[in-house]
Amino acid sequence: MDLLQLPSELLYLWHTHRTEVLLSVGILFAVVRLALHWRTRRSKQTLTPPALSPIEEKSLPALIQQPVEPDEYTKLPAPRPPRPDTGPKRVTGTKRTKAIPAAKEPVVDSIQPIIFYFTLGGTTRAYAEYQASLLASPSRQILNPEILDLAQIDYDDYFISPPKSPSANTAFFYILLIPSYDIDTELSNFLAHLRETHHDFRIDTAPLAGLAGYSVFGVGDKREWKTEGEGYCKDAIEVDKWMARLTGRKRGYPLGQGDTSGNGVVETTLREWTEGIKSVIFGLAKGEGLGEGVKGSGEAVESEDDDDDGEGESGALELEDGRAANLRSQRKPSKRSQTDDLEDLRAPIPVDFTTTRPSSKTIPPPPKAMVPVNSPTYNSLTKQGYTIVGSHSGVKICRWTKSALRGRGSCYKYSFYGIASHLCMEATPSLSCSNKCVFCWRHGTNPVGTIWRWTVDPPDLVFAGMKEGHYKKIKMLRGVPGVRAERFAEAMRIRHCALSLVGEPIFYPHINELLAMLHGERISSFLVCNAQHPDQLAALGPVTQLYVSIDASNKDSLRRIDRPLHRDFWERFLRCMDILREKRFTHRTVFRLTLVKGFNIEEEAEGYADLVARALPTFVEVKGVTYCGTSTATGAGLSMGNVPFYEEVQAFVLSLEAALLRRGLEYGIAAEHAHSCCVLLADRGRFFKRAEGDEGGERKWHTLIDYAAFFRCLEGGEAFGPEDYVGEPTPEWAAWGRGGFDPRDERVDRKGKPKVVEVVG
Repeated sequence: MDLLQLPSELLYLWHTHRTEVLLSVGILFAVVRLALHWRTRRSKQTLTPPALSPIEEKSLPALIQQPVEPDEYTKLPAPRPPRPDTGPKRVTGTKRTKAIPAAKEPVVDSIQPIIFYFTLGGTTRAYAEYQASLLASPSRQILNPEILDLAQIDYDDYFISPPKSPSANTAFFYILLIPSYDIDTELSNFLAHLRETHHDFRIDTAPLAGLAGYSVFGVGDKREWKTEGEGYCKDAIEVDKWMARLTGRKRGYPLGQGDTSGNGVVETTLREWTEGIKSVIFGLAKGEGLGEGVKGSGEAVESEDDDDDGEGESGALELEDGRAANLRSQRKPSKRSQTDDLEDLRAPIPVDFTTTRPSSKTIPPPPKAMVPVNSPTYNSLTKQGYTIVGSHSGVKICRWTKSALRGRGSCYKYSFYGIASHLCMEATPSLSCSNKCVFCWRHGTNPVGTIWRWTVDPPDLVFAGMKEGHYKKIKMLRGVPGVRAERFAEAMRIRHCALSLVGEPIFYPHINELLAMLHGERISSFLVCNAQHPDQLAALGPVTQLYVSIDASNKDSLRRIDRPLHRDFWERFLRCMDILREKRFTHRTVFRLTLVKGFNIEEEAEGYADLVARALPTFVEVKGVTYCGTSTATGAGLSMGNVPFYEEVQAFVLSLEAALLRRGLEYGIAAEHAHSCCVLLADRGRFFKRAEGDEGGERKWHTLIDYAAFFRCLEGGEAFGPEDYVGEPTPEWAAWGRGGFDPRDERVDRKGKPKVVEVVG
């Protein structure tokens, strides 16, 4: 081969196979590079193992078996033990958050003690007043204690966040005097509020951490309950447990217990306990704080075992072998099984914290009587003139019934709807209510609750008991001077039932059956509800007239006036408005507005008009509040200054009528009853009309009820509405500006002397 041809041959080969050559060289280079890199990395791992990794060298087992304590300066965590090679690492518990340094306590110059108490007979209130006298101090550091009845306050004002301090450097110290009862009382709702506040995800874990501290004193009778396990001071123990959680473990002094079975024993115990409280408060005022105490001091589990909640207080991350990730979780290990996996952590079940108690492992106790015989509630209600029917119903004679029997006038129902008071039975199938209205004078006597948790009496027993109790009350009036014989004879046949005595009639599970029994004996029915039970309202059957109490025009006012127990009270209220709108063609629906001066009169006519536009009730009754003059009403913030004059009620009605007309709603003033301080507005299009067959006659209001027509419609079995049982025209003496007093009766003053009936213009 010619040497000159060699370069050309090589060049030809290069051009033909250059792709293969370059690819081979690249692959070879990559393999060599990766081999060198892997060999270098392995060498480094052998010389310097990473922290917390399992290793096989025989020179390091001691380090593994004895974890090194965290260094004081570097704060490095101790190395973890080796994990057996059984699969992927499993983690249970909750995510561990970064430690946050404790906030610096604010400077406190003075302490304001607040003594909360609950009582049925007044004993615990006396203890609270006695303790207040012991805590009274002229010192600037300790302010005079404030005493509050748990039955009279709004829990949200004190037990979701601390109240506003009078000054920036004043802190509150809560003292709670808690008796124990074997019946359902308002105290049960207070405990439910504390529990629900703790479980409510919308509220901080410790919303009362701003308090300086708290302490609880229980009052019980060891003759009835020998030990705590049997129920001695059981409610105080519960309150202490939940307060520990809500305050972030700020128990200022251990739970005290006073036995009322011995003479002076509870007073002595309370005095000694109060001295301990006083020393703690002085220490807080000096800036000493509550102190660290022993391990576990101030925790909820100090009062009662906390296992029933299944919650970890520490929020620590648990490892598979059960070792705690930090010191707090060692104090209370997680109860989740070691075999749990992340796939087992299901989403929490939605819970209605308004009406449902958190689940518990214990079997709930059987339902009890709402008002047991010989209970403080029973004794208090019977002293007020109630006849208790069965375990949860009641009947009472109205003062207007006594007045009508003597020919001294009937209530507004006669002027508006044609119901004579001496033919009316005032009763309720449920003495329990879900509100604590400021104008109610029965606080602490009738039970309250958001759900029915008592035994249920059958409707036939309730109906028979109501009639029997009413007739007994009527017979007791036969010897009262001035009772007319003909009216007494008429009163022995009940023609009407007002289910509005006290409590929440619609709360009774068999309300429709009870209404059917009333109608079966041709007894008409007026049912009053407080717009807090929309489901029961929607399921309500036929009723002669359906009332809904409208005590405020907005959420804030309703909360201040009715003080509802439901947390979603406004949503429930609005749902009832919508249900009432749906029922306006099947029921005679009535808005009952109770005016309380200083609460819901000033500049609220527009708000009420909006509610009327939403629900479109058949009638709107506007009534001034009646003040009963009891200490209970005073404690609720009500006095004679809150009772409006009739002229003020009239002015409000005129403002409401104008506000409705501006919205295109044709409501007019149909009747009044000045003696009851009550005025009636009615739908002009439906009840302001001419008499049948009189096309050219004068239009008149027709608010009276044709009761015979109502029962004919009911017995006919076909659908009917309010227009089907409209009665005669409203009497002239009941018209606007006439006062509303029947001229056939005689109006007298408190001493029984005739009184001139003034026409209100």
